[in-house]
Amino acid sequence: MRVSLERAALFKTLSHVQRVVERRNTIPILSNVLVRAAQGRIEFKATDLDIELVESLPADVASAGATTVPAHLFHDIVRKLPDGAQVSLDLGADQSAMILRASRSRFQLQVLPESDFPDLSASDFSHRFALTAKDLKALIDKTEFAISSEETRYYLNGIYLHLVDIQGAAMLRAVATDGHRLAQMQMAAPAGSAGMPGVIIPRKTVNEVLRLIEDASAEVGVEISLTKIRFMIGSVVLTSKLIDGTFPDYARVIPVGNDKKLVIDRRQFAAAVDRVSTIASERGRAVKLSLSSGKLMLTVTNPDSGSATEEVEVDYSAEPLDIGFNARYLLDIAERLQDENAVFMLADPGSPTLIHEATGSGALYVLMPMRV
Repeated sequence: MRVSLERAALFKTLSHVQRVVERRNTIPILSNVLVRAAQGRIEFKATDLDIELVESLPADVASAGATTVPAHLFHDIVRKLPDGAQVSLDLGADQSAMILRASRSRFQLQVLPESDFPDLSASDFSHRFALTAKDLKALIDKTEFAISSEETRYYLNGIYLHLVDIQGAAMLRAVATDGHRLAQMQMAAPAGSAGMPGVIIPRKTVNEVLRLIEDASAEVGVEISLTKIRFMIGSVVLTSKLIDGTFPDYARVIPVGNDKKLVIDRRQFAAAVDRVSTIASERGRAVKLSLSSGKLMLTVTNPDSGSATEEVEVDYSAEPLDIGFNARYLLDIAERLQDENAVFMLADPGSPTLIHEATGSGALYVLMPMRV
């Protein structure tokens, strides 16, 4: 194998693929990236056996071939090369090492044979559809913060992507919950998604997809089977195993009878919560919302450091109510709302609260209260 290509393009691609590779591996080949050159293109592939990321780019291929080299070392070397450098990769006839040359630098990297590299991508995908990168990003952005990190409830360690029927219209819905809060985002189901199975996409996969989306107007191809999902973003193909579990019946925790309506300026509310929560303990993080006609009083009390209050004008005409929430959870939701106003539908101090945007963007949040 003998290939040359520009340093910037190589660095961008290696930055993508090396993120999949775990820093510590008991299986040596999993620390490596597969490099394959043929017909004017060079392809890089990395995997942790749960996710596989493949990206190809144009290159000057003098002779075809393939090998694997240490992923993070390869990335670090290219990162430190001067901008504009032309990089050549040369696998000798004995294939015992890969020589990397750029300007006056020369590196010799140990290799492992291509034949040892695992292949995760072989699979039959039953459903294929396309989304704009903007829509896919919205599905993830609005929900991923609520993914549970509790490993014993592994079926909550991802986003549940599935179809629902809303008054005869098929909707593609993403849901995440950690038991304390629930985040839901939906949009019209794309062509080709009809009949797709409900799947739980792991947190690491979700984060990688977000990082790979660079052009919001681009189209993203999605392929789904019962055990895997694949995203095609430009020249990148990310294939991931799905979480093998059953997502709980989340609809049961979405309240339908909450009759106390609070409308509040989203930015003003977030700023006020942020200010008063400064005094909260890291463990507690509780903020009390005291509602009365046209007024909201935010209160935080910390036995170790004092207390804080702030009054905010709101649109509220129901009976007075005191309810507590985790301040961090309130801020997480406020950050993801886009409307000028946020709408809270409340019931009583012990029942979950429903939060959404005034214009109904497709995003909906449920937040469990805290004792204050």
